[in-house]
Parts: sequence; structure tokens; C-alpha cells
Amino acid sequence: MQHFNHVNNLNLPLLNQINTDTGRFYETIEGEKFPSITTVLSLYNQKYITEWKSRVGEEYANKIASQAAKRGTILHENVEHYLSNRTVPFVSFRQQELFNSIQPLLDDINNIHCLEQRLFSRHLKVAGTVDCIAEHENRLSVIDFKTSSKTKEKSNIENYFMQCSAYAIMYEEMTGIPIQKIVIIIAVEDDIPQIFIEKRDNFVKSLLYYRNLYREEKNV
Repeated sequence: MQHFNHVNNLNLPLLNQINTDTGRFYETIEGEKFPSITTVLSLYNQKYITEWKSRVGEEYANKIASQAAKRGTILHENVEHYLSNRTVPFVSFRQQELFNSIQPLLDDINNIHCLEQRLFSRHLKVAGTVDCIAEHENRLSVIDFKTSSKTKEKSNIENYFMQCSAYAIMYEEMTGIPIQKIVIIIAVEDDIPQIFIEKRDNFVKSLLYYRNLYREEKNV
């Protein structure tokens, strides 16, 4: 089993997570409240999701979304255990198969700064929980783990890159440590995994567009 080194020299402030009918928010100990970056970026594919639900029906769409959310949650738990040097608690062969597909990609990660860490930015006025900040092939990166029922085209997942760009900005604001590299690892059911490597600054403009759009629509 791979052993991952953890860099435990951070003392980041605690954030309280608040789930509402209109999305997820995070609150600082000073009482500042920020929308989650995933809530903000839900505007990115809102039209597509609305059209898809109209085509397949609300009940079926909710069932598929629930299955995808459960699949993603379990994979995140498995990855967190593995990167924390703990035994991965598989509960089904299907889940183990999905994790095994990305394990070689996980082994390119080391010197982990944080896992499932809540971050926020007063500049962006957003917050969120980053999957992983660590060195990927010896370069500090924001690393995000996704699951999918089919392979993704880069052109269709700009929200993933914007999300990680936001985490990079949050982390630099909170620690003074800059991160330019973004890594997206996708475990694909019944197919080989995908990995996308991008540069943070390529997506900041789009990120700011959606953050401002959310602010205008929700007055937050």
C-alpha cells in the first residue's frame, strides 16, 4: 500500500456548513456567510439540467441524480481513507472496481496539505470544501475527484475547472501559498478513468462571471 506524507503545518479557521433549500452556505466564526462554490456554479449548467428533466421526467431525473450523488460520496470517502493511509472500507464490488480504476492516478499524489478542507475567500465571497491540496507529480495542485457514468469532454466540464480555480484562490488568500495547477480525476463507470490538468488563471475570468451572475440573481 502506498504511504502518503502529510504536511500538517496549517491552522485554518473553522467554518460552519449550512444546508438550505436554496443551496449550501458556510459561516465563519465572525458570522460572515458565504455561498458554496458548487451552489454558485450550479448556474453553469442550469439550462441543460432543466431541459434534461423536461425530457426524461422529474421522477427519473431525481433518481439518477440521487444515484450519482451517492456514487460520488462513496468514492470520496474511499479516496479520503486511502490518502489518509487508512484501510479503504469497500462495501460492494462495484465501488471497489470504481476506486481501483483511479488508484494508479492517486499514487501520483504526495505531500498532502489538506483533505476535505473547508475554505473561503472574502475577495470572491464564496466558500467550499476542497477535495485535496497536495503535490501532483511534484507540483502543488488543487485536486478534485469526480465520478461519471460516461466519459467527459473538456468543453463540457468548465465548471470543474472554475470550482478548482476558486479553491486555489481561497487557499492562497488564507495561507499565502499560491497554486496554479488544477487536476481533475474522474472515475468512469465501466471505462478507463480520465485526468485533466489545467492552469488556474485560465478559468478565473469565467469564475468571476458566474460569481457576479449569482450575486445579481440571488442578491448574495
